[in-house]
Amino acid sequence: MSIYKKLLLIQKAVKGLKKDKKSNNYEYVTGNKLLSFIRPLMDEHGLLLKQEVISIDNDRMDYKTGIGTTWEKEKSEILSKVMMRFTWIDSETGETDVNLFGANGQNDWEKGLGSALTYSERYFLLKYFHIATDEDDIDNPNRKPVENKTVPAPSKALAPTKKRLFEESAGEPTKAWLRVLEGIKADKLLSIADVEKHYIVGSAEATKLKTKFK
Repeated sequence: MSIYKKLLLIQKAVKGLKKDKKSNNYEYVTGNKLLSFIRPLMDEHGLLLKQEVISIDNDRMDYKTGIGTTWEKEKSEILSKVMMRFTWIDSETGETDVNLFGANGQNDWEKGLGSALTYSERYFLLKYFHIATDEDDIDNPNRKPVENKTVPAPSKALAPTKKRLFEESAGEPTKAWLRVLEGIKADKLLSIADVEKHYIVGSAEATKLKTKFK
């Protein structure tokens, strides 16, 4: 059996994968889940995947967080761009299939390159085997058809529930708190009452906000 027939068998065996992790509002399929599907099939057909780094390009990315607040600080990360050579090898015949694939990864200085290498492997396998990752993927053959329904207008009586305003989360200012401070700075929020139109404000947060108004 040729190497391409073996790869086709793997492609036929792999079904759509649900995204199993979320980070910074971005959902994705982890490398562990992807390999847990493909690795047994590779072993079954005697296939190896050789990975080689052809080139690495690192760029320093400087930016600020919490601009205009007391938490404003400078941060620096590294953007790593890698070009990889992925070679499928048939351990029985020695037949090979060579592919070039590039990817980027931005992270802390000690993690940038690792992120790029991880992304490269994961997305190479996803794209090589045409793996759809969820029901919303237009290329997923198992995707449910979307019914053409008219979406009713939201009822005025069902106003969205206001969320509690917190100053910090895990030692960092929350996005909501930063938005409020920006609104105060831009004279869009002139009092605690204005803030309470959008959030539930506790006594501790209200006390701190009172010092921010002009």
